[in-house]
Amino acid sequence: MLAVVAIVAALAGSSVASTLSSFGVTPLDRALSPDLTSSCGTSGTLSCGNSSSVSNLCCFEAPGGLLLQTQFWDTSPSTGPSDSWTIHGLWPDNCDTTFTENCDPSRAYTGISSLLTAQGASSTLTFMQTFWKDINGNDETFWEHEWSTHGTCMSTLKTSCLPSGSAKGAEAVAFFQTVVKLFQSLPTYTWLANQGITPSATTTHTLASLTAAIKAESGFTPSFDCSGSNLNAVAYYFHLRGSIIDGAFQQITAPESGTCPTTGIKYPLKTGSTTGGGGGGGTTGLPAKATIHASSTGGLLSAGTWSTQTLATYTITGTATSFTMTSSKGNCGVSGGTFTCGSGVTLTSFSAVTSGSLLLLASGGSTAWTSDGVPSGTTVFPVFTGSGRANDYTLSIIST
Repeated sequence: MLAVVAIVAALAGSSVASTLSSFGVTPLDRALSPDLTSSCGTSGTLSCGNSSSVSNLCCFEAPGGLLLQTQFWDTSPSTGPSDSWTIHGLWPDNCDTTFTENCDPSRAYTGISSLLTAQGASSTLTFMQTFWKDINGNDETFWEHEWSTHGTCMSTLKTSCLPSGSAKGAEAVAFFQTVVKLFQSLPTYTWLANQGITPSATTTHTLASLTAAIKAESGFTPSFDCSGSNLNAVAYYFHLRGSIIDGAFQQITAPESGTCPTTGIKYPLKTGSTTGGGGGGGTTGLPAKATIHASSTGGLLSAGTWSTQTLATYTITGTATSFTMTSSKGNCGVSGGTFTCGSGVTLTSFSAVTSGSLLLLASGGSTAWTSDGVPSGTTVFPVFTGSGRANDYTLSIIST
């Protein structure tokens, strides 16, 4: 059975959503300018799946057709939200797991923030400023490294593959947007938590239990890396139909194992000092008291339901990268994908993501929320994480 990640994320607007589909080939939905498309489609030969040579490498990723979306769990010092892994990158390994790096020094662009902003990808930049963090606080240098080391080795992102008249650096913008969207479809923290595995100062795990947890959620086994006995990285493997710009990623089981031991693996808490790096999701601008407004209509009541009635006031404790919320009903948290507040509810760590002038509520790194209907009058609806129900929206934190 084939499985394809269908990434549906309107980063140009105020919502971020992602889905994991088990059937068909769904193209990567882009938030790029309309003229930047590959014209490759998603019905071509799957990378690493050809029985003979392919001549058009603008529509066939080669030789690096084995793509790894890599994530960090940094704890000393901590980076990113306490309830989300962070982005490491997207690497084009050869089909035999060897690889090349730094393939085109002439395109080793600097000033990634300015490049993204100038080409209309400020929402991607905002997300990166919270979820693509360098452990030493040098985010720009980290982004430049990932592009020059790995992005320049992608055959489908050569400048000769871009539409005539494309702006300088457009292929790098496409790279960063693709990496962000692929990361959003792989919520490692949430998947592990759904299977009862959360960070702890004392609990240990087996490698088999960690890989089984991700397989239960995604259908595929990743590779985990450890620093000693501490879990600190994960890699998800894909093949690709079409271009990195707008192709379809097909997830596969990891063809190689990581560096973790088989037993005694620790999943440590993020307790160290959080590195800086500016931009959305920082430690400023988070109110102590706020109402939560939905992007379409209404907002949240004290029980955590979506309504058009008078909105509840929430008390917020922490920083934008990690905070908890309470209402007059009690603690607020997400359990089984449902947001609720009340007695007996376990507090969940949330984060805030800046989008334009808005401060969006995020759970597990995603600002996507969904319900089975739209409230009206006294009719309210439960609020779920993710997307795909009848109505998708974002939730804004508004100071009171």
